[in-house]
Amino acid sequence: MGSNRLLGRALRVVNIGLEGFARELAERGVPVAHVDWSPPAVADPTVLTALDRLSDPEGAAADAIARANGDALDRMFKAEPVLIDVRPAGEVIDGLGERVLLHAGPPITWERMCGPMRGAVAGAAVLEGWAPDLTAAEELAAGGQITFHPNHHFDAVGPMTGITTSSMPVMVVENRAFGNRAYCTINEGLGKVMRFGGNDGEVLDRLRWLADELGPALSAALGELEGIDLKAVVGRGLAMGDEMHQRNVGCSSLTLRTLAPALARTAPDGERLARILAFIAGNDQFFLNMAMVMGKAVMDPVRGIAGSTVVTAMSRNGTDFGIRVSGTGDAWFTAPVEMPKGLYFPGFTEAEANPDMGDSTIVETVGLGAFAMAASPAVAGFVGAGSAADAANYTRAMYEITAGRNPEWTLAALDFAGVPSGIDIRKVLETGLAPVINTGIAHREPGVGQVGAGIVRAPLACFSQALVALAEEFESD
Repeated sequence: MGSNRLLGRALRVVNIGLEGFARELAERGVPVAHVDWSPPAVADPTVLTALDRLSDPEGAAADAIARANGDALDRMFKAEPVLIDVRPAGEVIDGLGERVLLHAGPPITWERMCGPMRGAVAGAAVLEGWAPDLTAAEELAAGGQITFHPNHHFDAVGPMTGITTSSMPVMVVENRAFGNRAYCTINEGLGKVMRFGGNDGEVLDRLRWLADELGPALSAALGELEGIDLKAVVGRGLAMGDEMHQRNVGCSSLTLRTLAPALARTAPDGERLARILAFIAGNDQFFLNMAMVMGKAVMDPVRGIAGSTVVTAMSRNGTDFGIRVSGTGDAWFTAPVEMPKGLYFPGFTEAEANPDMGDSTIVETVGLGAFAMAASPAVAGFVGAGSAADAANYTRAMYEITAGRNPEWTLAALDFAGVPSGIDIRKVLETGLAPVINTGIAHREPGVGQVGAGIVRAPLACFSQALVALAEEFESD
């Protein structure tokens, strides 16, 4: 009799833990009470103390962090990233001179570089004329005669190995809301490429063509167009099935459609125009580098907000994974990089794969890539993530570790909710949910190239270090 009375009443739900479940029920009209509780995801007493200090709703730190993170989100959402030009890197990046080479990830020395990174460095040295061949290039690097810096230290980003040298053409994106600029090399296309450690004659000849022909053509076309609004392109791309890391088909097509008339008007001859159009049309990942440099231009003004727990950069060099956090400025917090889990091209296995690398995680930092996988269920199968429903679940999980949702980049599969934006290091450690990343997989040996694609997680140790450092700043204040 008691059970009949219970079933005859309107039910209310008490949700304990992940707030996303309560939010989903409330949006469907189900009465729900949410209890904000979860067991601590970390056991280190120092980290737990810092987490308590920065997350206590009754404490002064929480109010200051809420204001700072609101400022961080405001800067992210007000950004106006516009692709304005393509120029040789040495012309627009200060300090990029003779034997200076930029790479992906946090700082690293030649001795600690992985195989594909070393292969790309050697190839770039030959490309620039610093060495006559790959063997001499490796000797030059091992002898300390090449200066290495992260791209991020020069307002730049680069995919996978991320190599940037003075002769390479870079896309220039201006954030017109804040006046800063960011830079990234042009996507080389598929196959054996320098970003995956390729360094033979074919790779270097393609890079020379990018510098001699494609770069100047894009510069002329962009000058006629007065730039391309990348934020708008991304918004449309999300509706076309892109997530801007592993899938860029829609955005690459939109970009080609925008560029084509201007290229036709500015190209010196039909043959050159045909080569340029064929290259862009044949490269589904052409927009990836644009998404990256857009992300860098968006996130740089978010750096240095006192008290903010929002991540401004995630990056990896094949050896270390590093993050930067707004409230701690330009400091890097690093941990050993993880091995991706995914699908391999025929003939390759995980035993031959290199750990994760590249600056492309900047797209997850702004809420794209794996954070927007709900927009791109096709990617789930490609990177071995599972079904279309799994793709949406990855996005739902990332809502739990972010400070807000981007109102301009929305996801139709989730009732037009904005993409998860502003990774909060406190929420990462409270939930134990490490940011998920879509990524390519390189062969561990130099010169081989890409062998697959998959998913990887950021190591929690980076976030623990950053949280303790931020808590110490609050203590000193």
